[in-house]
Amino acid sequence: VWWTAIRPRTLGMSLAPVVLGSALALAESGALDWLVLLATLACAALIQIGTNLYNDAIDFERGTDRPDRKGPLRVTLAGWASAGEVKRGALFCLLLALLLGAYLCTVGGLPILAIGIASLLAGWAYSGGPWPISHSPFGELFVLLFFGVLAVLGSHWLQSRTLDHLDVLAGVAVGAPAAAVLLVNNFRDRESDLRGGRRTLASLLGPRRAWLVFALLVLAPLAALVAIGLGGHPGAVLGLVCAPTMLALARRFRTAPGAAALNAVLVDTARAGTRAGLLAAAGIVGLAVL
Repeated sequence: VWWTAIRPRTLGMSLAPVVLGSALALAESGALDWLVLLATLACAALIQIGTNLYNDAIDFERGTDRPDRKGPLRVTLAGWASAGEVKRGALFCLLLALLLGAYLCTVGGLPILAIGIASLLAGWAYSGGPWPISHSPFGELFVLLFFGVLAVLGSHWLQSRTLDHLDVLAGVAVGAPAAAVLLVNNFRDRESDLRGGRRTLASLLGPRRAWLVFALLVLAPLAALVAIGLGGHPGAVLGLVCAPTMLALARRFRTAPGAAALNAVLVDTARAGTRAGLLAAAGIVGLAVL
């Protein structure tokens, strides 16, 4: 039950920015604090899991998730667990993230405290509060910012206490595919979302413009990795191994005949984005230690 509830296929998207930001720090300073890296990875995963669980429970309580939902199973909607149980699981994960975050604040100081508080509040605001981000056209921007740019910036800072303009490009490289995953999810559910009062970006754009945004989100990482390579970290272009997959995903989204095909695009987008980020990190580290 809980394995399904945490949506394990999404976890790679929260870990890739930590690995990539840490790789950039290693290339810059020549050192890596493994304890800090592990704590950062665990904290990122716990925030992702907590957000997923809370989203599962609160969307059921609001009636946003309906029996005609076309996406992957949601444990609260399926009756596998009560909304209260799932919300308690979310709270447990976020409290653990808070404890790890307290340790990371002793390492990184006020910048990490600010990012940590913002991340926890954003995790709640994504599904909770009077104006949930997940019900608005700003979900993709939220994901790009928190699961991309800020995650890379924070991870780099924790390792070296410095930042670089390339961190923003690295954040785009891993955050844009994560935003694309959300766009596919919301495009698949656009009709039921509108009936349930959700005005997501996908439901407002329509099929053609949604495809254009999706194509931008899956192809932008390729340009970002090239720019990082030209900016002093040529190993980042190892992530371009995923370029054929990214191009194919843009085509598959446009021609997807139904919900099942879109679900496959969603899963493969998450995998490709994670793989590109990890390969870029491996390339950066590989050249740094040679």
